[in-house]
Amino acid sequence: MQLSRFSLALSTVLLLGPSPVSWADPTFVNGLALPGELRDKAGRSKDRVGYFSDIYYDLNRDEWWGLSDRGPGGGVLSYGTRVQRFTLDINLATGVISKFKIVETVLFKNKVGEALNGIAPGAALDASNLGNSFDPEGIVVNPATGTLLVSDEYGPSLYEFERDGTLLLAFKTPESLKPTLADSSYNFNGDGVIGRRTNRGFEGLAISPDGAYAYAMLQSAMVNEGGSNGFCNRIVKFDTETGTADAQYAYKMEAASQGRGISALVALNDHEFLVLERNNRGIGVGAEATPPNKKVYRIDLNGAADVSNIALTNDNCSTYAVTKTGPFLDLAANTLPEVGNRVPEKWEGLAIGPRLNNGSYLLLAGTDNDYSVTQNGSGTQFDVYFNFAAAVANPDYDAYVNSIQCPIGEVTGCVFTTGGAPATLTADYKLLPGVLHAYKVPAIDLTGYVPPNAQP
Repeated sequence: MQLSRFSLALSTVLLLGPSPVSWADPTFVNGLALPGELRDKAGRSKDRVGYFSDIYYDLNRDEWWGLSDRGPGGGVLSYGTRVQRFTLDINLATGVISKFKIVETVLFKNKVGEALNGIAPGAALDASNLGNSFDPEGIVVNPATGTLLVSDEYGPSLYEFERDGTLLLAFKTPESLKPTLADSSYNFNGDGVIGRRTNRGFEGLAISPDGAYAYAMLQSAMVNEGGSNGFCNRIVKFDTETGTADAQYAYKMEAASQGRGISALVALNDHEFLVLERNNRGIGVGAEATPPNKKVYRIDLNGAADVSNIALTNDNCSTYAVTKTGPFLDLAANTLPEVGNRVPEKWEGLAIGPRLNNGSYLLLAGTDNDYSVTQNGSGTQFDVYFNFAAAVANPDYDAYVNSIQCPIGEVTGCVFTTGGAPATLTADYKLLPGVLHAYKVPAIDLTGYVPPNAQP
């Protein structure tokens, strides 16, 4: 058995040819359920890992990055936003992953060293001003510079950071995407009459193999393009040298119901991408259990119109939408007993890893566990615990309905999530884990894939 920390990563070669019409099908290899109580390297014992709002594999440096979002509490708790650099052991013969370990926690800060905080704009200052409010959702490493690019839901914004987390550049967001009120002021803590919806700004982020362009994708349709009933979404192409938008493309989601949206964008080359599209069903701190729908599609921007100056609607979306094929992968098809053999709600991270010995690729998918924290309408925070052993033993057991909420950091004063009856926290109950799934993807499935170009 050969184990390596990506010693063969730089042997990755280019695969040339047209986009595949059919696939040999990625296969599930194994999964890891990572403890909900795991702490990061920021030096504060109370800082749990929020796991994977996004994942990125930096081929050039053999590094994995796992991005956490704005922190526990839904934007009302002070939280220094951050990204984790982690390692995995990968069996290059089988694709089996093991030994997840955080080796560095990088805190995001502005140019004068102030923390970029997860507190929502309206909770920290006037909602017309973003200030230091930051809700990171997508991350890539620019292969040309080694800097970190991170997308943000609040703006929606795209930022470039030094590798130590210091802000270098704020990209210029197109005005039509900003949450703008009728009086032309911004409402970054809510909806406007045009622009992105609340908490549905830039979710997915990808970068071209040469680092020349970044592609940021809204989570769902804008307020003025269908809102919660819309299924026509936008991808914005940014020039990484100038920091300005170069073009916009339309993406047609499968449905607008059940809170559906996109969670990740992965570049295959400079015009083809994988898109992780999901609904908000599954095991989470506040989700309904069924029916979960978490699928990955392949898209191609070639031949698609620039819709920067076009108003998108459900009716005209098919006319302008990028070519979409698939599903490429169903993330709900495999489950782990550590999560009660249930489908996690928030599959949000997706990354192409190193090439395996047989020429296939490792594909890594990860979940956002929301720090296993929820909150009530008045902003009071609760840790959420699940009895996954009971869910394994009884397929009809509703793990969410029977979950227990305790005041954050406490083990007394607990109640059942549904109904609010007093509950006793026993050893059978666990915080919601972060989940990683490893898939082996045949080379034919990634026809046309160009890895990020190695730099000196």
